[in-house]
Amino acid sequence: AVVGAGLGGSAVAYFLQQHFGPQVQLDVYEPAGVGGRLATVTVNKQQYESRGASIHALSLHMQDFVKILGLKHRRDVAGKSAIFSGEHFILEETDWYLLNLFRLWWHYGISFLRLQMWVEEVMEKFMRIYKYQAHGYAFSSLEELLRSLGGDAFVNMTQRSVAESLLEVGVTQRFVDDVIAAVLRSSYGQSVLVPAFAGAMSLAGAQGSTWAVEGGNKLVCSGLLKLTKANIIPARVTGVSLHSSEGRALYQVHYEGSEGRGSAFYDMVVVTTPLHPSRSNFTFENFEPPIADFPGAFQPSVTSVVHGYLNSSYFGFPDPKLFPFASILTTDTPDLFFNAMDNICPVNISAAFRRKQPQEAAVWRVSSQQPLDKQQLKTLFRSYYSVQVTEWQAYPRYDAAKSLPPIVLHENLFYLSGVEWVASSMEMIAVAAKNVALLAYNRWHQDLEKIDQKDLMHKVKTEL
Repeated sequence: AVVGAGLGGSAVAYFLQQHFGPQVQLDVYEPAGVGGRLATVTVNKQQYESRGASIHALSLHMQDFVKILGLKHRRDVAGKSAIFSGEHFILEETDWYLLNLFRLWWHYGISFLRLQMWVEEVMEKFMRIYKYQAHGYAFSSLEELLRSLGGDAFVNMTQRSVAESLLEVGVTQRFVDDVIAAVLRSSYGQSVLVPAFAGAMSLAGAQGSTWAVEGGNKLVCSGLLKLTKANIIPARVTGVSLHSSEGRALYQVHYEGSEGRGSAFYDMVVVTTPLHPSRSNFTFENFEPPIADFPGAFQPSVTSVVHGYLNSSYFGFPDPKLFPFASILTTDTPDLFFNAMDNICPVNISAAFRRKQPQEAAVWRVSSQQPLDKQQLKTLFRSYYSVQVTEWQAYPRYDAAKSLPPIVLHENLFYLSGVEWVASSMEMIAVAAKNVALLAYNRWHQDLEKIDQKDLMHKVKTEL
């Protein structure tokens, strides 16, 4: 059984079938729609991503899914970004790459180079995971996975803030307050106190080239489930109880659907929905020792998709025709009521598509901590036709928990969503899905040589 049909659930179903073979029977429980947090909203008969919008160029599993499913990369529509302090823009992107570099250099000295070197070093080590997974290696805990990639330094990066780590490598406080804060507010809705590893992943996405799926990123989830021919059960799982059969663990999954309550037995269960009290009331019965409660909380996030005319005067541009930015990030200023806003393009972009002129009505996605009130909408927009609000428990509140959740809850009962406490992105979830599928397969076949191996870089080289 796979609990949840978001990216984690659909990817783990696909990888389980790859490893166990086509004869594996997969039931996927999903009370809402397939896709989870990868969702779209409709404005004027066009669909727009409401969240989970961009994928980093180095996301190899996501790239693979798109290839296997015959999907396409969405055409990129260029647009400039700027960072807003609540009073004025403190950093503005231009069309000239060299001028952008010069501006960064002029404002912040070599801080941005130090940042780049730091992020590249983390990413280079992180990329080892693809080699390990290609050779069938898996990890029974998030700590083991991180240690195999970057030693204790990677584990420590989940315990200390990104601000602390960057100041240590010589990035200035001003650069952290202006640029790093704006990127983290835009991606996680949180401050520079998020752990260094989650911060590095977010910063890699901000400075690398990103892409999205033509037709919407959620097509990856429905595509993978269709490919695996998984049986989708439209019900909410309320708990799992343990039974045994001929010395093997057997798991009874309890669920509630439109037909009422039911249950079914499984050899193996993968939970891909967050097991935090604020997110689910999930019970585990007959487990000895009992499965402990999961610490930590989730960060509420609000996405407002607004179709209207931007109030460019608020940003210091009385003439809307002259407003040059498609994306506005913000610094951590108490008076600022939004984290970021983007002039977004539909999920289907035709060859003739062009971005709206700044004085025209456009579709903007505004992310904030609280729902925007009438006055705040009036501050950002001269007038608007529609506002669609999505409130969701978006990301872990990274300052809330000091230990990483387990992957193995019991013999053949696995937890995938804990990876979000390391870093939260589509690719991190895909990496965790592949890890859980390999771990389940290796444990089932007692292939312990493939689990938690030390010195993997050396092993993989000799295997090659």
